[in-house]
Amino acid sequence: MTIEPTVAPTRTRLVVGFLAGLAIGGLGGLIGLGGAEIRLPVLIGLGFDALPAVILNKATSLVVVVCALPFRAAAVPFSTVASHWTILLTVLTGSLAGAYVGTRLATRFASRTLFRVICLLMIFTAGMLLLGDEMAPHHALLTQPWRGMAGVAAGFAIGTVVSMMGVAGGELLVPTLVLLFGIDIKTAGSLSLVIALPTILVGFARIGRDQSLAVLMAQKTFLLALTGGSMLGSAIGGLMLGVVPAAVILPLLAAMLVLAALKIWHHSTRLP
Repeated sequence: MTIEPTVAPTRTRLVVGFLAGLAIGGLGGLIGLGGAEIRLPVLIGLGFDALPAVILNKATSLVVVVCALPFRAAAVPFSTVASHWTILLTVLTGSLAGAYVGTRLATRFASRTLFRVICLLMIFTAGMLLLGDEMAPHHALLTQPWRGMAGVAAGFAIGTVVSMMGVAGGELLVPTLVLLFGIDIKTAGSLSLVIALPTILVGFARIGRDQSLAVLMAQKTFLLALTGGSMLGSAIGGLMLGVVPAAVILPLLAAMLVLAALKIWHHSTRLP
């Protein structure tokens, strides 16, 4: 496994890392996402191999999730989030199990395979975002007990994606919560952050046992720059919740994901 990047001077890496964290963290705080699908190709472009990029991405996603929640509270109070505790429990049941499985798969894949799996997941996420652009509060698609069973299954799938890509999973969680449970987009964004937090932590527990946390220690200076920008960006984005319409942001974000996936796929063709 490659720990040290082979591309981009250290100073350039730090500047790009901070600015990328600032911009992507802003989107994450605004919409209720970790923003990792956009951050991942930035890390790869700076020379990180697939698995180290996923680990750094996961750490930064954790920072964005933790910072965004309190700044979103003015628009979506914690009492509103807590009132949906049954939904949180349902989706978390599946997502925690998925996080355990997904991290195990990620650490066993060869870089080329992992790159291509990531590409496919990013394109799928882009499609979900385009669907989310037309979302509005509505009645849930399913009734109990089917809704609960579907919530666990969706949580498992999203938890697997979270651990394999090092993402917070909000791009998948938000549309799932809106479509499956009929929650409005703003509340779904905050719920997705709450669900993502323990899911990411479970993924980290698996990574720790595989000794991949050596990546974080080796790249601690870069990680500080990346997370510093992410903290500032997520705070700004959270405070702007409700100002910028999702109808503008979601299609743009989906387009960026597709372009990033194409770039990563092209890079994978040069791997052995």
